[in-house]
Amino acid sequence: MTDADPTYDVVVWGATGVAGRFTAEYLTERYGPEELSLAVGGRNRGKLDALVSDLARRGDAWDDVPVVVGDATDPESLRAIARDARVVCTTVGPYTKYGSPLVEACVETGTDYCDLTGEVNWTREMVDRFHEAAVDAGARIVHGCGFDSVPADIGTLLVQSFASEAFDEPCETVRIYLEGGSGGVSGGTLASFGELFEAAATDPLARETLRNPYSLAPSGERSGVDPGAQRWPRTDPLRGGWTAPSPMAAVNERVVRRSNALLGYPWGREFRCTEVVPTGEGLGGAAAAGLVAGGLGAFTAAMSVGPVRSALRRYAFPDPGEGPTREEAENGHFRIRVLGRGTAADGSFTVEAEFGADRDPGYGATARMLGESAVCLARDEVDSPFDGGVLTPASGIGLPLAERLREVGFTASAGDAAESER
Repeated sequence: MTDADPTYDVVVWGATGVAGRFTAEYLTERYGPEELSLAVGGRNRGKLDALVSDLARRGDAWDDVPVVVGDATDPESLRAIARDARVVCTTVGPYTKYGSPLVEACVETGTDYCDLTGEVNWTREMVDRFHEAAVDAGARIVHGCGFDSVPADIGTLLVQSFASEAFDEPCETVRIYLEGGSGGVSGGTLASFGELFEAAATDPLARETLRNPYSLAPSGERSGVDPGAQRWPRTDPLRGGWTAPSPMAAVNERVVRRSNALLGYPWGREFRCTEVVPTGEGLGGAAAAGLVAGGLGAFTAAMSVGPVRSALRRYAFPDPGEGPTREEAENGHFRIRVLGRGTAADGSFTVEAEFGADRDPGYGATARMLGESAVCLARDEVDSPFDGGVLTPASGIGLPLAERLREVGFTASAGDAAESER
């Protein structure tokens, strides 16, 4: 935290983009100005003023929302914004392209920070460049505070916390199941996805990051027993039935492993984590798993070829700034189930957690996850051993985030799987 008393609790940076607008709308609907000192920021004053007018029309509590203007490529303007905030909450991606100067500004000013990134190559770069400096500065840099990777990371923490309390042992294996959902994808999200493939094509470190399941672990600890993401249809060892690879596994599994490492390996050094898409039983489940795996593999192959990738980004992907409508964001939903298996003195046990919401996962729900992450940091409502560092939701905020999300309609709970089946 900064030494001087900051002007704002939270600055939503990139507030005129799709995700930024949803986040600003959520925070002004959830909190009044007497509860949360909020500002919106970006580079275009006219668009910011229009957003502020819209926010005032949508709610009686906010007659005005302060505006801060800066440029993602101007370090001095970013330092000024960071100095005035307890937390900078940013949706400006692709982070590989635009994110680093803001992280650096927050580290330099000792300001807490949270974002939505799923760009593991960039997260690895931030870990290597800024973790130690952020520890020294007392700046909590918390990546992945949206659909990537709060449900998987906090869901795993819920499972492990319950296991430790109920059985005095952690789960040795955790499996994360994307059971269902509906929602839209914005141009900004696909732009970030494209940057990830671009980096993998041109940067050897990015390729190594995507190959190594432990690439987000602390330096010197980037190896282990976990083979990494599932690539082909498989029957599930905990639930039975067929599963397909998850498109988010490459991000979420690494984040969960980083949480375990940062927290001092409370789940063990041989802890394994896998994220999959369940597709059902029998021939139908096998066929569905094959279709998902084949589609994901075809898309990955296409994005790995430079000319094809360029054509898709130019002609098929929506433009940055395009995204779901408010109605679409509110009508979506998602549900993720997390199963953990462990061994106690009297035998094996299974713990189950559910994490979900009746909102579009990438926008309606993500706005709440990111907004409440920022509020937790601003109010120091965290269960974490860290005052600073490049952190994950589980290691940097912890269970208080689950508590806040439950208050706004999320399902976020864990229990004994054997009891839930009865």
